[in-house]
Amino acid sequence: MALDIGTWDLACQFNNTDHHTELNGTDRLIVRRGQAFTINLYLNSGSYQPGYSQLHITAETGPQPEEQYGTRAVLGLSDEIDDTRWSAAVSSPSGDTVCLSVCAAPDAPIGRYVLTLDGHIQFDFILLFNPWCPRDVVYMDCEEKLAEYVLAQDGIIFRGDVEYPVPLAWYFGQFEEGILDACLRILDMNPKHSRNPGKDCSGRRNVIYVTRVLSAMINSNDRDYGVLEGCWKDTFEGGVSPMSWRGSVQILRTWSSTSCLPVRYGQCWVFAAVACTVSRALGIPCRVVTNFYSAHDTNSNLVIERYLNEKGEIDSSTRDMIWNYHCWVESWMTRPDLPPGFDGWQASDPTPQEKSEGVFCCGPVPLRAIKEGELTFKYDAPFVFAEVNADLVHILKYNDGSTRKIVNEQKVGQKISTKSVGRDAREDITHLYKYPEGSVEERQVFEKANHQSKLHQQQAKPGLQITIKLSTGIRKGCDFDVFAIVTNNTEEDKKCRLVFASRAVSYNGVIGRECGFKDLLNVELAPGGERKVPLRLNYSQYCNNLTEDNLIRLGALLIDYSTKEAVMAMRDIVLDDPEIKIRILGEPKEKRKLAAELTLQNPLPETLQGCCFTIEGANLTGGSSITEKLESPIEPGQEAKVKIYFTPTQSGLCKLVVDFDSDKLGHVRGYKNVIIGK
Repeated sequence: MALDIGTWDLACQFNNTDHHTELNGTDRLIVRRGQAFTINLYLNSGSYQPGYSQLHITAETGPQPEEQYGTRAVLGLSDEIDDTRWSAAVSSPSGDTVCLSVCAAPDAPIGRYVLTLDGHIQFDFILLFNPWCPRDVVYMDCEEKLAEYVLAQDGIIFRGDVEYPVPLAWYFGQFEEGILDACLRILDMNPKHSRNPGKDCSGRRNVIYVTRVLSAMINSNDRDYGVLEGCWKDTFEGGVSPMSWRGSVQILRTWSSTSCLPVRYGQCWVFAAVACTVSRALGIPCRVVTNFYSAHDTNSNLVIERYLNEKGEIDSSTRDMIWNYHCWVESWMTRPDLPPGFDGWQASDPTPQEKSEGVFCCGPVPLRAIKEGELTFKYDAPFVFAEVNADLVHILKYNDGSTRKIVNEQKVGQKISTKSVGRDAREDITHLYKYPEGSVEERQVFEKANHQSKLHQQQAKPGLQITIKLSTGIRKGCDFDVFAIVTNNTEEDKKCRLVFASRAVSYNGVIGRECGFKDLLNVELAPGGERKVPLRLNYSQYCNNLTEDNLIRLGALLIDYSTKEAVMAMRDIVLDDPEIKIRILGEPKEKRKLAAELTLQNPLPETLQGCCFTIEGANLTGGSSITEKLESPIEPGQEAKVKIYFTPTQSGLCKLVVDFDSDKLGHVRGYKNVIIGK
């Protein structure tokens, strides 16, 4: 007997809260697979009779729904919910109100659905991955980690240098208005969907497939309606500097509102952060990671070769690079397509570097596959293995044409970092990618990966040694000294040439203009002797050469005249930006107006023009940014100071992300954690 349904209530407030989607709003139904949701049906006449009343239900997703592809489910009423498949049951006693529970299969495709009751009552809902469901492949059994990797709308990304990791606050904003719709649109715009919509929608049951699509679609190198266009030049014509982004929300909204034209511009941390936002929005636990001294191995030989002349100048014709740091994402999932033991964190990289299966994407690949040297495991294990394990070889080209390998202790893949769970501190996760250096396990991995360069390395100590030391208090705007310390560990007198150079460098390893240089042709060292050679870096020389990365690369090359042996040391300096002091004025409470008092002192010996402060933050600034321009220029030593008003929308711990921009300093970043009361 069919039910005479008059009206219905989707109980969005109750369902969305129960499914951890209420932060998306409660004006529409957004639920997760493998978990029941409830619909209240109000009957015009009659009542529900257990065992007699019937209800025919279909759930469909995509433009070509079919049962065989999992994009169409047909179900009737069962005695109780079965959370292993699509099912429906009535949970209320007989009467004129029917409480209908519906559960999507834990492997159902994610996306927009239409639910039809008895062929004529229809309503829409959105289905997401469910990391709270033990039967879902993205299941994560830890509430603290779920709060961090799925629900947190802000976080920390590490940039800077291996010696000086710099935390950058980021506003992921996956629950802000319009973001989930933009994320679903990314899936619909991907070329696989255009070619075969039915197959693509069916593929959305598989988190490996979805993660790979996102890796390709966050960048636009394939001219595929991707979200971001990359730019690693000194200028950013036709767009904005990647440093100007404080979060993902504005990027995704801009992309969605401009007919899916790529947003200009992104670099690795921006690509990774947007991928993290989209993954969390869809229900995939995700985090941004940073690999310091990251290799870009274009010819898959696990060796990055750099040639230098006698002046220490590097031949820049090779495409192989060492990036100061490189960011990608890790997503949490099981890997039923691989042998047991490779579940958990999987690396994928949306920054366009090399093609995989014909498109610019990378991963997902299990971290354990990288650690164990399993380079045949999907996807793109050799490229990620090289990023953290490639051997860096420097070769000196003498003026007479002869060459000699330079002794250099710089190592690839250091301090692999991510934000700690529940804290802003840096968590070192290098051990998830690599065994300890010099261990038996490391050698076994290199043998398995056929890493010949590492296997044949000699550990003998050179007779000459060189290191670089920094003076204290190095910051942008000041003059400072750096030092090359050269040591003779032999029992002979040594006469050497020392080249000590400094150049601006971009975070991706591209060398810029000179900031200071010294070439000493007659450095004499007695047996066991040591010499400390200073190099002065003046603001007047380096100020116009720096990129927005605030990095200067120091290189010291010591050549032994008698043996032609060469040793080298390299080190990068991060020039500290001034601190933005942030004070919150007023009692931080939900829906109560507050002021942020922002102060920055000009550290430069010149005037700052075009100054402005901008703030942004999840649940703080209404899903948009707020900017306050300063009327007057800021003289040397003078303070820039403003008050910006904002009204928090929700209680809890929030990050207020602050940016100061000017003509000479570029973008200076800061943040403050604010606890908003009810």
